[in-house]
Amino acid sequence: MIKNVLITGASRGIGKAIALKFAQENFRIFINCNHSVNALAEVKDEIDRIFAANESPSFCEMLIGDVGNPDDVRHMFEEIHKKCSGIDILINNAGIAHLGLLCDMTDGEWSRVLNTNLSSVFYCSRAVIPHMVSEKSGKIINISSIWGDVGASCEVAYSASKSGIHGLTKALAKELAPSNIQVNAVACGAIDTVMNSQLNDEERKELEEEIPAGRFGQCEEVAELVYELATKHNYMTGQIIGLNGGW
Repeated sequence: MIKNVLITGASRGIGKAIALKFAQENFRIFINCNHSVNALAEVKDEIDRIFAANESPSFCEMLIGDVGNPDDVRHMFEEIHKKCSGIDILINNAGIAHLGLLCDMTDGEWSRVLNTNLSSVFYCSRAVIPHMVSEKSGKIINISSIWGDVGASCEVAYSASKSGIHGLTKALAKELAPSNIQVNAVACGAIDTVMNSQLNDEERKELEEEIPAGRFGQCEEVAELVYELATKHNYMTGQIIGLNGGW
């Protein structure tokens, strides 16, 4: 049976790589973004080409909305239920960063980071759970960060949001385990994404020297791990899996 997967924040980077991986495996795919609509449309076009080449009966649908806003999430799921009975695999990937001293951070900036990175996981997970419980099957995979474990100076809100994801993952996994639903998180290290493109050459080189693997991770490597978690390992749940090159 073809399964339905929702990937939030899928217009670029890790989210895009995950979407393309599931397309190659002929899943029905819902991709989301809030602002980068043109980029998301390009991802959809690429997925449609993959389906055409594979002669796949699957489809890809764009869902535009702020997953940190519960009203937007409700509207997204109204659109989803027009196409299928529910989501079988949820990839909570949407996230933003904020660099700066905590004392300089505004109320609005704090709320935006927490809503986008953490509240979105709550809103989307809450929306998929009824279908998963009825099917006695489902996967929720949260894309997190090494900063959720150790924290980062000048990224307090981001670190707090990722720590929150870790706690949510562990608690929700226990809540849903009796229904055969697995909840795990991937805590990424330095991945070669637009978010890390702010580093200049010197900063990047210094960081690479700190990483035992000697390099940044690739988005496709995250996608491979997420796909593995989504399609196997039904006895693995409540885990925060580090993907960080030994950093």
